[in-house]
Amino acid sequence: MQTCFAYVGSYTTPDRRGRGNGIDVYRVDRRSGAFHPVQRISQLENPSFLALSADGRCLYSVHGDRTEATAFAVDQATGKLTLINRQSTGGYNPVHLALDATGRHLAIANYTTDSVCVLPVRRDGSLGPYTTLTMVGGELGPHKPQQRGMYPHDIPLDPQGRFFYVPCKGGDCVISYRLDARRGVLVETSRVAARPGAGPRHIAFHPRRALAYVLNELDSTITTYRQNRRTGKLTPFHVVRSTPADFTGYSTGAEIAVDRAGRNLYVTNRGHDSVGVFAIDPAKGTLAPRQWVPTHGRMPRFFTFDPAERFLYVANQDGRSIIGYRIARDGRLAPTRIRVSVGSPACIVFSGL
Repeated sequence: MQTCFAYVGSYTTPDRRGRGNGIDVYRVDRRSGAFHPVQRISQLENPSFLALSADGRCLYSVHGDRTEATAFAVDQATGKLTLINRQSTGGYNPVHLALDATGRHLAIANYTTDSVCVLPVRRDGSLGPYTTLTMVGGELGPHKPQQRGMYPHDIPLDPQGRFFYVPCKGGDCVISYRLDARRGVLVETSRVAARPGAGPRHIAFHPRRALAYVLNELDSTITTYRQNRRTGKLTPFHVVRSTPADFTGYSTGAEIAVDRAGRNLYVTNRGHDSVGVFAIDPAKGTLAPRQWVPTHGRMPRFFTFDPAERFLYVANQDGRSIIGYRIARDGRLAPTRIRVSVGSPACIVFSGL
């Protein structure tokens, strides 16, 4: 059985109330789901979101409230990281990144300065400079404190490898882009409006059907969209709450993902401090709540599955912990003894897929 490693990015700076140490590397026991420390890459500021190359040889990081991306080489035998280089993202507070289908371009969303860029990935895994910065513009939403800019918050590639999608928290819209590889620039192909004040944050895709699901941060809802795979256009047709109907406190949506079978969707709620599990209707693609489980820590900013989808791991940013749950056959979550103490965790990625 191939060795599995986990890479955990964190917030480190006082302005983000960061208690993290940089990037922590762990060896993961595939049977028990336990994490065992391997390495710590310190002296990094807010390596808050990570992406691993398809061959597992390189890891990339953006740095929250900073202006750069970093490339690391991965020793696939030990899991250890070695710095390759850094490049500017052309904007402030890069919050998300994703590789294109070829692995030769890295797309990045700059949250605070409303832009997206593409960094070329060289043969040795190093990052080259961007050529053209794409500004993200549009009408802003009504929530004055939280929608002062367009705030592009996510930039994943769809499963067909054709379009990058950017939910804009401040602009109440989701924009699709295609990559012009020759010029190294993202070109807008379509956009869809969300409900005013919804604050679209992250997007996930059904693994087989032309469906997308957007977690709206500000009103704690999930919108289901049909996807036109030829044009990239999204069309909304269903909305559900991400928190229980009887919850009346303040909460914001954080992360969203669909399991590999396309049967269940998961979200984290900050404030309610929970993971929500939703069944995906096999005929319609709509969502129905199955379960909410407590995250046993504050501010569950991120979660992900292990490579075998036996476990789900939640990164509690203010809880300074990663909590593991076992995934049942029906998608429901069960508690385990998995608990990792780590300062201000913001992202987890796994190698050894």
